[in-house]
Amino acid sequence: MAYFLLARRFDVKITANRNIMLNLWNCLSTKFPTIPDSVVPNSYFKEVNGLDDEWIYSRTGIKNRSKAAANENTNTMGIKAVDLATTDLPYPMEEIDLIIAATYSPYDTVATPAHMVQRRYHIEHAKCVSVSSACSSFINAMEIAQGYFALGKATKALIIGAEHNTAYANENDPQSGHLWGDGAVAFFVSAGNYSGHDPRIIDIYTQGLGHIGKAAEAVYLRPQNGGIGMPEGRDVFINACHYMVEALEKVTQSYGKTVQDLNWISSHQANQRIIKTIARQTDIPEERFLMNIEQRGNTGSPSCAISLSENLHKVKPGDLVGLTVFGGGYSCGAMLLQF
Repeated sequence: MAYFLLARRFDVKITANRNIMLNLWNCLSTKFPTIPDSVVPNSYFKEVNGLDDEWIYSRTGIKNRSKAAANENTNTMGIKAVDLATTDLPYPMEEIDLIIAATYSPYDTVATPAHMVQRRYHIEHAKCVSVSSACSSFINAMEIAQGYFALGKATKALIIGAEHNTAYANENDPQSGHLWGDGAVAFFVSAGNYSGHDPRIIDIYTQGLGHIGKAAEAVYLRPQNGGIGMPEGRDVFINACHYMVEALEKVTQSYGKTVQDLNWISSHQANQRIIKTIARQTDIPEERFLMNIEQRGNTGSPSCAISLSENLHKVKPGDLVGLTVFGGGYSCGAMLLQF
């Protein structure tokens, strides 16, 4: 039971079905993500910001990064990701009643990927929402959908994660100009298990962390004042390693499990050194971490989902998979899936 105070004049009482949380979203359909064809190798940055291939790879684990073409953006990539994911959808697109876009690097802050997908597929009765919380945006979008489901306000949702980092990146910046890649992914979720063996979303955890460390200045995206920057990379590193593990602990404990019970972990693909540090902290072999950062770069908020999608061939029925993220600003989150 939740209460919302509106304008300090009256209360609106909403009764939520808490039981739905236990069986929420039996259906999770992931398809191949949208990755731009253009690839930027490390060698490109030698003349741009003075960093060579060995230096970049040893500190980030990145060799190449995806880059959107001149005619691509978060809207077009988001639409393409949905197009790829609809092939085996077991219900008409028109039945979707909630579309959420997750992006901090939008092509248009008004006509978002959610609205453009609604328009393309004529999904007349869907609610459209866009969420931005840096690299935590995709998991936050999933949790927002969780709330709609719990309140009985949605039964079939489409979550689109899309980032066009290179549109805002300053390639001359030796601190972070070489990190960024572009891409998109689409997840369909519903309260029904249509195939009988659809992956299940067990729980989601998110947390704002604006009060810690150097959150206010560590990472920024200022379109008219420098684009994307990460002047406090060490602070990001330390807190990402801590809070991505903590988020996984929270989401597994809610299911009576531990982080060590996870068969696979797909974390935010920010830096391979962060992922290796998390592996050491949790005493989990690196082989159980799903990664694509070497070839994709940091694709932002959908990176954990893109990495999962590109590594689905490794996941077997019954496997527990944890997604975990950390975003500038700061924030963290995790999602627990069972296949």
